[in-house]
Amino acid sequence: MGPSDPDARPANSPAPTPGGNTARGNTAGDPDAASEPAAVTSDPHAAGHSASAPARPADQAPAPTANATAARASTEDPAAPNRPATPTGEPPHDDSASDVTRPAAPIVVVRTRVPDAEKTQVLRVPEAPTVQIAAHPEAPTVAQPIGTTTAQADAPTVAQPSPSPDDPDTTPTKSRRRRRLLLIGGGVVAALALLYGGDLALSAGSVPRGVTVAGVPVGGLSFADAEQTLRTQIGPRTARPVPVTAGDATSTVDPAAAGLSVDWTATIAQAEHQPLNPITRIESFFTTREVGVVTKVDPAALDAALAELKPVVDKPAVEGNVRFDGLSPQRVEPVAGQQLDVPAATAVLTREWVSGAPVALPLIRVAPTTTSENVTAALEKVAKPAVSAPITITGENGTTATLAPQDIAGALTFRPDPVAGLAPELNLDALTKVLKPQLAASETPGRDATLDFSGGAPVVVPSQDGRGVDYPATLKALLPVLTAPAPRQVAAIYGEQPAKLTTEGLSKLGITGIIGEFTTRGFAADSGMNIRRAAEQINGTIVQAGGTFSLNAITNPRDAAHGYVEAGIIEDGHPARGVGGGVSQVATTLYNASYFAGMTNVEHKEHSFYISRYPAGREATVFDDLIDLKFRNDNPTAIMIQTVWAPGSITVRIYGTKRYDVTSTTGPRTNPTEPKTVKIDDGEACSPSKGAPGFTVTDTRTLKEISTGQVRSETRTVRYNPSPIIECGDDS
Repeated sequence: MGPSDPDARPANSPAPTPGGNTARGNTAGDPDAASEPAAVTSDPHAAGHSASAPARPADQAPAPTANATAARASTEDPAAPNRPATPTGEPPHDDSASDVTRPAAPIVVVRTRVPDAEKTQVLRVPEAPTVQIAAHPEAPTVAQPIGTTTAQADAPTVAQPSPSPDDPDTTPTKSRRRRRLLLIGGGVVAALALLYGGDLALSAGSVPRGVTVAGVPVGGLSFADAEQTLRTQIGPRTARPVPVTAGDATSTVDPAAAGLSVDWTATIAQAEHQPLNPITRIESFFTTREVGVVTKVDPAALDAALAELKPVVDKPAVEGNVRFDGLSPQRVEPVAGQQLDVPAATAVLTREWVSGAPVALPLIRVAPTTTSENVTAALEKVAKPAVSAPITITGENGTTATLAPQDIAGALTFRPDPVAGLAPELNLDALTKVLKPQLAASETPGRDATLDFSGGAPVVVPSQDGRGVDYPATLKALLPVLTAPAPRQVAAIYGEQPAKLTTEGLSKLGITGIIGEFTTRGFAADSGMNIRRAAEQINGTIVQAGGTFSLNAITNPRDAAHGYVEAGIIEDGHPARGVGGGVSQVATTLYNASYFAGMTNVEHKEHSFYISRYPAGREATVFDDLIDLKFRNDNPTAIMIQTVWAPGSITVRIYGTKRYDVTSTTGPRTNPTEPKTVKIDDGEACSPSKGAPGFTVTDTRTLKEISTGQVRSETRTVRYNPSPIIECGDDS
């Protein structure tokens, strides 16, 4: 290494440090050496050289790297004289380019290159000078103290250097950073609080942002403007019919008739509430909040409006059954019914009637009591065996009667039963009519005492006791035989049959003539069968003085086993079917006969919908054991009821001793209400109807006592609902 080589320096000349200090070749006697860090270069050309290798001649030096070039530039800098060369003869590296600088000394920093990572170790070394050895790109860089062996370098002690004041992880720096973050956070919170308070202040006196009422946006408006907006946009809706749906049916409700109106003041008061939740207030910039209107309601009017919908909305559950088509039993699957949920419908209609959209009214599902399994059991175990062969009835005096399979099919029905599922029933009246002529030769007929009025004055026709077949007892024994294999036979049961009304009993009644009579006309053939059956049960009934007559007590149960058939009924204002249909016509006829006979009304109920063949305000209906017709005989003598059935009419006459002259006065029809139009969807059972208006009417009965001339009046007011107009889905 010649003295003219600008890169050559004496081996013991000091090398520059990053701060301008020099790293001395011997640290033992230099107090500054302990405070200066050793540096590790990354010169790739130093790979494979040891600390004791001789210096390379200048003319054999490798091409300088970027770091070496920078180092030479430092040696040429007149501000950095007397910088010693590295042991290899290459110019020293600029320590400012070192990646790790620690104020502890003496230390060695070892940086090892590994795939995808870089690992750095700080090693504490006994006080000795270090030599920097640049690492080859594929080999680790090692800084080894001068005078140490390789083994010593390979087993270093990890140093824990003292933190530098400039280290960002030191405590003073952390404190300054924490204070900075707290100041920034506090400023943000203060700004948000100011914004929140400002938003509250600006919103005061107006409807909260994002609020809608019945779909009309009023958020941000003053209360006065909001009310005006609602009156303008919602007001017209309050005068229009409200469309409603209930299952498959659609109709409308008149708000005025239903007693619905908007309470504008309360609606604005409900909408003006300012939310205090800051999240809710932020969300109001992007969302809406529906508050609805406050509605004034007339509960009675609203109940009446919903009652008008029930006729077409309510559908009774269809019980499972087995019916005969000729001799072939057919299964009838049970079907759930539905009812309008009036309390829930009241709440929904009150809340949504001004929304402008159809209001869906909630329904209650009505489950049948029978199942498909019950139908299968009745079909296979009873119906099919019952018509598999005839049944023979053996009577006295060698008489016999035969029930053919078609007779059995015509009389056998099933009723829902909580234990049996479907219990078989026999129509005793129908079977008796088949058997009686065949067994008549074995019987002695009897008869009750009657009155013959053909000559004007009543004449008592004497009673006569008889003996004959006890058909109810005989046919009761028939049920178990229905499921037996052929041949099948039942013995007739006989018994004495005394007259129900004897000659002596009739003579003591004090009956002198007809005191009340009424006739109604017009009914279908199947209804006529039930009217005739009820008339037969009522005919000849005697009500003693002070006694009370009950139609249900005489005719119930009105089922197939007691001679009643399925016929047309009026159910909730529209046509339907039911066993015993038509008996209400008997009730109306009997009520009017008792009315003009001067009987005291105890219990009766008019139809909910007016039926034109009956006198308005002077008619009656019955239903199971729930609705009955009752009247009391307050006359001093007994009465007897006579019924006369004809194919197109039913007449009821009440015999007794006349006490009153009775007249009836019917008032005008008032408070008319127009019928609603209800549409039934395609596929649903539907019977179209033209409907009829509802109205209110009064009837006044005037009774003049014949013996004293005293007059008294009784007035009854009746309100009829309008019968809806039914439009079926396939109507053109």
